[in-house]
Amino acid sequence: MSTAPISVADAAATCEDVLESISGAVITNREFLETVLTGTLASGHVLLEDVPGTGKTLTSRCLAQTLGLEFNRIQFTPDLLPSDITGSHVYNEDTHEFQFNEGPIFANVVLADEINRAPPKTQAALLEAMEEKQVSVDGETRQLPDPFFVIATQNPVEQEGTFELPEAQRDRFIVKTEMGYPDADGERELLDRRTDRLTASPTVDQVVDGRTVTDLQQVPEFVTVDGKLKDYMIELGRATREHDAVAAGVSPRGIQRLLEASRARAVIHGRDYVAPDDVKAVARPVMTHRLVTTARANVDGTTKEDVIETILEATTVPAMETVSR
Repeated sequence: MSTAPISVADAAATCEDVLESISGAVITNREFLETVLTGTLASGHVLLEDVPGTGKTLTSRCLAQTLGLEFNRIQFTPDLLPSDITGSHVYNEDTHEFQFNEGPIFANVVLADEINRAPPKTQAALLEAMEEKQVSVDGETRQLPDPFFVIATQNPVEQEGTFELPEAQRDRFIVKTEMGYPDADGERELLDRRTDRLTASPTVDQVVDGRTVTDLQQVPEFVTVDGKLKDYMIELGRATREHDAVAAGVSPRGIQRLLEASRARAVIHGRDYVAPDDVKAVARPVMTHRLVTTARANVDGTTKEDVIETILEATTVPAMETVSR
């Protein structure tokens, strides 16, 4: 039987170092950073929805720096073309040949800033990259770097001139989360940090390199998941499809992502098995953005978050014995 490239204990210690490093630059709560790292560890993509100025871009950049990965930021605008993301062939007058110029998607960590401001055709260009980790340009398929993941942001308040992400693209994000505003002490710390440095953007120390990140992403595959917990995940997913306020519930792919995120969280907490708390902790960021609520629910003010909370409360959590390999 194959074994993980690094032990769960070592992976957990590395994850702790990564979280501590990012916390030194980003003022936010631990749960938010854990959710972002969970998405990374599960080899998935992360959607951040929050108002401007809360630190979404800083978080993305610091994550890339801490992991020793190449980082590119793409500002999504209504006039952005697919080729502006993937790259294009340009004629070289010296060689009299067309050569491919890579677009900003060719990086380990890509920040898709305000992704919902780009038209659907441009959003679709990102879809293949997110799902297949490759892009197709002029009939040629090109592989993206490994590791590769997208952190996308969108503003939940200002909707004028935006294009809502289609359900298929929302489903590609393993988790969706938000930072929220810092408390008063946090904002005071922001001001203190700003007055004590000459540059506007803080930096973080590199904790690992790209090779180690790839190894870390393999560790969750060796985490044990009890059959009762798998049934619990299925029950949660199916409950979203049967809820009166839901027009389209969590897909089978969404349930798989729930499993993957639960395993990743278990690794972050130093366990080689998934506990019920892991499933409950990741259920909200994994499932909420996958729901499509009914028109009646929108009129009644029933939110997607309300639906998930109701389902978590109504679904019996299986009794588990603590088992570690």
